[in-house]
Amino acid sequence: MSSPARDAVRRSVAERLLNSLEELVRRHRALGLHAAEESALHAELIAAEVAHELALARSALHRHPPRR
Repeated sequence: MSSPARDAVRRSVAERLLNSLEELVRRHRALGLHAAEESALHAELIAAEVAHELALARSALHRHPPRR
């Protein structure tokens, strides 16, 4: 894969990660208003979703490493 194409893929991965995390924050802020009494479970759910998004991004970036 050429360097410009590789860079485009890596930018796409970063953009997807940021969009996913922004959406996650939006959803959980809305949920948080209704689930204050279950805050420990709520925090664990957020942590699990963030970990999942990071794993997806890390995997995609490993498939398209930067040129050195």
